[in-house]
Amino acid sequence: MRILLIHNRYRWLGGEERAVEDIADLLTRRGHTVERRERASSEVGGTPAARNRRGGGLVPREVAAPLRRLRADVVHAHNVHPLFGWRALAAARAAGARTVLHVHNFRLFCAIAVAYRDGAPCYRCRGRDTAPGLRLRCRGSVAEAAVYAAALHLQQPHLFKDTDRFIVVSAAHGARLRELGLPAEKTSSLPNFIPTRQFAPASRAGEGKFALVAGRLVEEKGYDTAIRAARAAGVPLLVAGEGPDEPRLRGLAAGGEIRFAGLLAPAALAAARQQAAVVLVPSRCEEACPYAVLDALAAGIPVLGSSRGGVPELIGAESALDPEDPDAWAEALAGLWADPARREASGNAALNRGRERLGEERYYEGLMAIYAGA
Repeated sequence: MRILLIHNRYRWLGGEERAVEDIADLLTRRGHTVERRERASSEVGGTPAARNRRGGGLVPREVAAPLRRLRADVVHAHNVHPLFGWRALAAARAAGARTVLHVHNFRLFCAIAVAYRDGAPCYRCRGRDTAPGLRLRCRGSVAEAAVYAAALHLQQPHLFKDTDRFIVVSAAHGARLRELGLPAEKTSSLPNFIPTRQFAPASRAGEGKFALVAGRLVEEKGYDTAIRAARAAGVPLLVAGEGPDEPRLRGLAAGGEIRFAGLLAPAALAAARQQAAVVLVPSRCEEACPYAVLDALAAGIPVLGSSRGGVPELIGAESALDPEDPDAWAEALAGLWADPARREASGNAALNRGRERLGEERYYEGLMAIYAGA
């Protein structure tokens, strides 16, 4: 099969960029011909990006050229805003390719993609009604909020029409997106995966030296809950990441056994994870399928995670906690920390769960079924 992957890269590189990399690698290793077409808004500046967003993306020839060269059977899109837009998918269909749009977040409805504001999940914008995002200035300035609101309103029907199949990355994520207006009859759920080579042979969580949180330091990740829980439980905590919430988090951590490591390169983060006793994922927003959880499972590290979004599907309801209840987090964390044998058993259970549910063979079979269904 010949597959063209397209993706508009974000300002902050994260899970979606990793998903594109992993899918390209998996498909190539399975014998398919894969080409990637990626752009970044920073290449063109704010005004042209805004114009492309309102107008539905780049002119079709930007995608038509690699389509003709590759003679693609499938165009698998990830983030299309602002430089690709619905016109890229329309060009793909006009060239005879099937179109698949991978929906990793709430970008089709929410101007900031995370569906979170004022300390809680937010789903005011739904269907083509994007006026709340403008009224609340979710993008900051009135001008930018207006551009995003208009663009989402204008592009949505075209995206729905020109996409043969949507992929969501958890059942909870899919249910929420369908509630907001994603066409149910075109949507399939397929969680992210971990390549086979990245699974640990066995858990070493019983030897762990600290609890770990890793990711961008923003309010919706709930890292303040992790810090409060670690302090109450007397457990050392390593915070790996950087972001605008760091000053507040450092203030909460002052006087505790909490270390801020900054943004770690993938190899350094993997090394830190190998020394962790437990990974904490206390997200207040409804994360769909965070790699912080996948990487912990693959490393055989037990996870205490949020009860919101797709996290409980990954870790099991018994390990899911209310992100607004730091006392419950402290109790659960203290119980694991005090019992190395239990940590190791929980880590091996996490490893088995990851192999069973998040392995590349299962993912590949699911992806091929979606391509065929498109």
